[in-house]
Amino acid sequence: MSKIKKINRRDFVKLFGLASGGIILGCAVSSDKKDFIPKIAGTFQPNLFVQITKDGLVTLISSRSEMGQGIKTSLASAIADELEADWKYIKVDQAIGHEKYGNQNTDGSRSVRTRLEPMRKMGALAKMMLITAASKKWNIAANECYAENHFIINKSTKEKIFFGDLVESAAALEIPSEKDIQLKKVEDFKFIGKKLKSVDLEAFTTGKATYGIDVRIPGLKFAAIARCPVTFGTVKSFDKSKAEKVAGVSEIIALERLKPPTGKFFGMLGGVAVIANNTWSAFQAKLDLKIEWNYGKNEHFNSEEFKKTITQRVQEKGKLVPGSYGNVNAAFKSAEQTIEATYNVPFLVHAPMEVPNATAWFQKDKIEVWAPVQDPQTARSELAHFFEIPIENITINVTFLGGGFGRKSKSDFVVEAVAISKKINAPVQVVWSREDDVQHSFYHAASAQYLKGGVDKNGKITGWLQRVGFPSIVSSFKPLSDYASGFELGQGFTNNPYLLDNFRLENVKAEANLRIGWLRSVVHIHSAFGNNCFVDELAFASKKDPIKLHLELIGKDRLVKGKSDFPYDAARMKTVLKETAKMANWGKSLPENHGIGVAIHYSFYSYVATIVEVSVKSKKVKVENIWTSIDCGLALNKDNIKNQLEGAAIFGMSLALFGKISTENGAVQQNNFYDYQMTRMKDAPNIHVNILDKMQEPPTGVGEPGVPVIAPAICNAIFNATGKRYRSLPLIDEGLV
Repeated sequence: MSKIKKINRRDFVKLFGLASGGIILGCAVSSDKKDFIPKIAGTFQPNLFVQITKDGLVTLISSRSEMGQGIKTSLASAIADELEADWKYIKVDQAIGHEKYGNQNTDGSRSVRTRLEPMRKMGALAKMMLITAASKKWNIAANECYAENHFIINKSTKEKIFFGDLVESAAALEIPSEKDIQLKKVEDFKFIGKKLKSVDLEAFTTGKATYGIDVRIPGLKFAAIARCPVTFGTVKSFDKSKAEKVAGVSEIIALERLKPPTGKFFGMLGGVAVIANNTWSAFQAKLDLKIEWNYGKNEHFNSEEFKKTITQRVQEKGKLVPGSYGNVNAAFKSAEQTIEATYNVPFLVHAPMEVPNATAWFQKDKIEVWAPVQDPQTARSELAHFFEIPIENITINVTFLGGGFGRKSKSDFVVEAVAISKKINAPVQVVWSREDDVQHSFYHAASAQYLKGGVDKNGKITGWLQRVGFPSIVSSFKPLSDYASGFELGQGFTNNPYLLDNFRLENVKAEANLRIGWLRSVVHIHSAFGNNCFVDELAFASKKDPIKLHLELIGKDRLVKGKSDFPYDAARMKTVLKETAKMANWGKSLPENHGIGVAIHYSFYSYVATIVEVSVKSKKVKVENIWTSIDCGLALNKDNIKNQLEGAAIFGMSLALFGKISTENGAVQQNNFYDYQMTRMKDAPNIHVNILDKMQEPPTGVGEPGVPVIAPAICNAIFNATGKRYRSLPLIDEGLV
């Protein structure tokens, strides 16, 4: 892409040339809204780009990272549909990290939500330009032409011209006005809402896809880093004599910790780096290092003691959270019975199949990086800060990500690679081992929740008190952030889907002794766990069917407007639940030792309900079936959505059954997949996915909303099968796996 030019703000696209010619269209869209016209006085700053060349190839520049969620294919389908393109001519290139693409942070299940409408408009605009070019060639009116399967066709004569043969004349045309764009009707969609093959399918299936760990450049060295077992510990001294004898080792150097400035970035932990001519030698020599550590203030952190501490705190009065209303104390006094329960979720780690890695080349006044990053712009800014290199001299080449789940939105591993490259004056690839990944991550916060509910003589829930404590993610940017932030509490805690007369929310102190970070679904994981397990307990106490009670608590149909353009719609939540109950045949007779449980959740503006069937034999749990329905508005690529929800089911099972990070004397105890287990193929259930047809609604999140409902539905199903409650994860600690 050449350069970005200023343009009248009333225009929403611009035409500019490349050396290769063709039509180049760009548009501007903000990161969280669907604004198509930028609100920057006098300046047009596009961050989405599409090119059509003489060979008919339609190339989309994807500003979001591809990590298995299918975003490149989904966005391409929007362009192709409105353009009336032939899918075989669609190509998607990955954008480098650059501010011209706007916010590139690929998280929060927001890529489709913020990109769909602008992509459709660009496709429609390109089609208009091609039709105009053809009509001029035939000397007829534009409305006497139409586009179909990569051709412009004359309605009267049926003569047709290939897109590629029109791009030069189309490129010379004035840009049509936004008001003249006519988007297709839902019933006319060719690609949107269908099942599409990935644009990267051949690369994935033939091994041609380049992940971060596949990068090779001339003169490349390989590095492994020994980091302090205790978070933020430092090197006191080290003996490298034995490690230096490993064949292939070239250097062994100390790395200072780089502390991020308050409110920004991630820095790096520091340690001792082994540089070698192959990864195996670097890994082996790292094991032969003898290091004496300064463990620092987190040396005595014990996760089990921390669990006891925050559990005790949630039993006592906490800080009132905005959003509370009514008088729960009065409700409890007048209740026929009150129900109390405490729920715990441990620290969790992402453990993507591709471990953190980065290739970097520091060259005097410029830096180039190749890495599987979710947030290339933050990585770029962070490197500019720490290494005092002009940001325009820093290039971040984004590779495919072999999984991310939020871990690769942190750029500490990129900073490490650049720091080593600068020290050794050569390009280097830093590769974390699985043990590094498990023991030195940014962890999903452990949490404790206390809930108390009042039930009157008619079985109505009259009051709801909920307290939560967990280390805030803000602690990774700002020291002494010991209470959860408002945006974290807004993830299923202050905005749960129920309509109650008396509702009180409180937050308690929870210090951070580990690095806290985003993990797929973030705080929704423990919010949904507490909410849904407690509703199940209330249903049992009030002698009601759990689905009936959920529907009662959701209450009357209503729209609840928040700060976004997506109000919560109670009717949609109820529909999702009813459709899931129908799909699972809720109420059917179950085999002996089988149980069924339900959970619902509203997250990333999507509505999800899950029903799980388990069997419990010899005190061991097996998940037999998972039924999940989602209302995510316009379903852009149904095959991809199905994949995402199937993956979310397995991800959620792993968290419920096995997921736990624990510490002793400040050090993480888990090492690899043998003690931080995942759901294996032999344990995979039958997964049934229902995508509700809401094509008239705007698209909402898909990648994360399927995760939070899985653990509570499993626990509720176990109660249904055994009559025993399990309120603390993972279930392997209870001997159930």
